[in-house]
Amino acid sequence: MPAIHFLDVTNRDGVQTARTGLSKFGKIMVNFYLGKLGVAQSELGFPFLFHEVPYIRASVALAGAGAFGELRLSGWCRAVPGDVEAAAPLGLRHYNLSISTSDQMIAHKFRGKLDRDSVISEMVAAVRAARDSGAQTIGVNAEDGSRTDDGFLLEFATAAREAGADRVRYCDTIGGETPDRIRERFAKLAAAIRIPVETHCHNDLGMAVANSVSGALGDLDAGQDAWVNTCINGIGERAGNADLLSCILAFSHGFGVAGKAPIGDPLDRSWARRFGWWASCAFGQPLPQNQPGVGRNAFAHESGIHADGALKDRQNYELYDDDTLGPFPDDWFTRSGRVVLTGEYGGKAGFRHVMEGLGIQIAGGDEDLAFSLVQMCASASGKPLADDELRLIGSYPRQLALLFPGVTS
Repeated sequence: MPAIHFLDVTNRDGVQTARTGLSKFGKIMVNFYLGKLGVAQSELGFPFLFHEVPYIRASVALAGAGAFGELRLSGWCRAVPGDVEAAAPLGLRHYNLSISTSDQMIAHKFRGKLDRDSVISEMVAAVRAARDSGAQTIGVNAEDGSRTDDGFLLEFATAAREAGADRVRYCDTIGGETPDRIRERFAKLAAAIRIPVETHCHNDLGMAVANSVSGALGDLDAGQDAWVNTCINGIGERAGNADLLSCILAFSHGFGVAGKAPIGDPLDRSWARRFGWWASCAFGQPLPQNQPGVGRNAFAHESGIHADGALKDRQNYELYDDDTLGPFPDDWFTRSGRVVLTGEYGGKAGFRHVMEGLGIQIAGGDEDLAFSLVQMCASASGKPLADDELRLIGSYPRQLALLFPGVTS
C-alpha cells in the first residue's frame, strides 16, 4: 500500500533564507531533531562545498553512531558529474541531483549553455556517477517543474528513471502552483513513470502546505508513495517552503486527507514543539503566535463562546490535542534568578555543574573533549546552548569533534 514520507530540506533550502543564518552545529541539531521526530530523510546540505565538508563528515559519523535514529542523510548536488564526484568521498549514500527544466530557465538562466537535450544528458550522467559511487537512493530534481510543459517533464522524468533514479522532485520553484493543478499533474506523471514524484513547494502564494498535500494525493492516486519536502517553521527562500509540522498535522487530521494512506515514517510528535521553538531561536526568526500547532496561541481561547465550548469539551473548538506536540522547552539557560551556566567563556566547574544537573554522563576520558565542544559550539552559534544540544555533545563528543578539524583533538 502506498505511504507518505517526509524529506526535510531545512539544512539545504531553509538555510538559504535571506537575512538569517544557521551555524554548522545548528545544522547538526536540525538532523538530531528530525531523527527524534521520526522523519525519513534530511537533505543535509551541499557536499561539494568546501565549508560543508567537516559538517558532513561529522553528520555521517553521528548517524553511524545512532545519534539521528533511522534518519537518512542526503546530499544536494547540481546534476553534473563533477559535483557527485566531489561528494563521493564523504560517505553519503543518498543524493538529490538538481537541474532546471523549464523553457524560462533554459533560455534565461542557462542562456545558450544548455538546451533540452543537454539538460537531460547532464542529468543522466550525474545519476550514473551517483550510482557508480555507491548511492543507495537518488532523487532527481526538476527545478521550475511547475513551469515545465507536460511533454518535456515526462521525457525528463522517464530519462531519470531509466538512468536509475528512485524519485523525481517536482519543484514549484516560484510558488505559483494551485492544489487542483498540482494533484492532476502529479497523478499523471507518477502513473506514467511508475516511481514517486516528490513535492517541493514554495509559499509565494501562501499555498505551500496545501499544494504539498495535493501533490502527495496525486501520487497516491497513481498508486505511488508520496514524498513531501518540508522546512521547519516554513522557513526558506522568499516567502518560505512548506512547513514540516503543518504538513504532518494535515496528513494526520485533515478532512478527506487523514487516512488516505499511512504515514510511513515512525513519527514521534512529542518532539514537535521542542523542535519548532529551538529552530525559532537558532534561526533568529520568532514564531508567530498563530503558528499552526506550536504557536503560543494555537490552543488559546478567550472569546466567550469559544472559551465556554472549550471548557465543556476541548473538541468543540480544537482539532487535535495539545499534548501530542510535546511540551514547550524549559531549558537550563532560561532559568531565572541565581543560575550557573556553561558556554563559550565558561570554566570546568560550571560545565560540570550543568552537565551533572541535567544528568548527562560523559564517557570516561572524554570530559575535556566535551568541555571544548561546549565552548566551540556556543561560539559557533552565538547563543546559549539548549539542553538537547548539551546532551548531544555529552553523548557523542568524538563524532561531533569532526565538526572542528584541527581545533579539537
